[in-house]
Amino acid sequence: MKKLLNDPADVVVEALVGMAAAHPDHLRVDLDHKLVLRAGAPVSGKVALVSGGGSGHEPLHGGFVGRGMLDAACAGEVFTSPVPDQILAATTAVDGGAGVLHIVKNYTGDVMNFEMAAELAADSGVQVEAVVTDDDVAVQDSLYTAGRRGVGVTVLLEKIVGAAAEEGQDLAACAELARRVNAQGRSMGIALTSCTVPAAGQPTFELADDEMEIGIGIHGEPGRSTEKIAPARDVAARLVEPVVSDLGLERGESVLAFVNGMGGTPLLELYVMYGEVARLLEEAGITVARSLVGNYITSLEMAGCSVTLLRVDEEMVRLWDAPVDTPGLRWGG
Repeated sequence: MKKLLNDPADVVVEALVGMAAAHPDHLRVDLDHKLVLRAGAPVSGKVALVSGGGSGHEPLHGGFVGRGMLDAACAGEVFTSPVPDQILAATTAVDGGAGVLHIVKNYTGDVMNFEMAAELAADSGVQVEAVVTDDDVAVQDSLYTAGRRGVGVTVLLEKIVGAAAEEGQDLAACAELARRVNAQGRSMGIALTSCTVPAAGQPTFELADDEMEIGIGIHGEPGRSTEKIAPARDVAARLVEPVVSDLGLERGESVLAFVNGMGGTPLLELYVMYGEVARLLEEAGITVARSLVGNYITSLEMAGCSVTLLRVDEEMVRLWDAPVDTPGLRWGG
């Protein structure tokens, strides 16, 4: 295992120390609870957005804390759910009196622990709504989930709903919007290599040099099939077609197209993939209203990518374009 670490047992805390040092204007870190908090939180009168999950998917979630996105992120150990005490601490720390929206990826531990934390927060007088993302079309159930996994749509949802909260929409409206975004987005991924969890010290799974895994999960969960490596145009088709089919996209509709790197694939290759995705969508008569390309929800050093398509309306596009200022995503005034 070749990694830039000290002790694998300390990697999450030491990464949080580094984040705090790198982005003091955007965030502060609670090392006791392993939380990333928006600088200046709580924001009085604003719905607060809290998310989190296992570490190893950076910049998700801590890198999306800041103006226009999350108010807090809970960092579990690598590929391990945050615990209820963490989530409760985050929820109470950023509650500005307008309620808190929990954004939860559909992994069994995450869902259970966020539910427990929401109940505890409600007992202390904090109003909490929760939205679960489950956009992965690759498999219905996996090692970590009952139902579909929460993957790329989580990033888009955090940005769009974060903008809604920033402009003053109330908790019910933010929760309804979040559910609408989740319902209109689908994703599918591919892996060319495994990743190595620091505590394990060896690859999570094995792929031969000439193999790829179609439909991989962000923790190394198996997908639909192991196949021989193919050209980018063929890989793009293997990812786009099931997403378009599952969404029921038709000619004339508009999408936000997101090609995400899994951590170990160069941007050069991600742009090759995006070009193929854009071509397939154009041939299908589907308009790309907005796009995003890069490493935003990763799996440590795994080589590969995922494709997320979100059917958008005017409100979603307006909120996507709204200013955002976080370590991992930044544009506008």
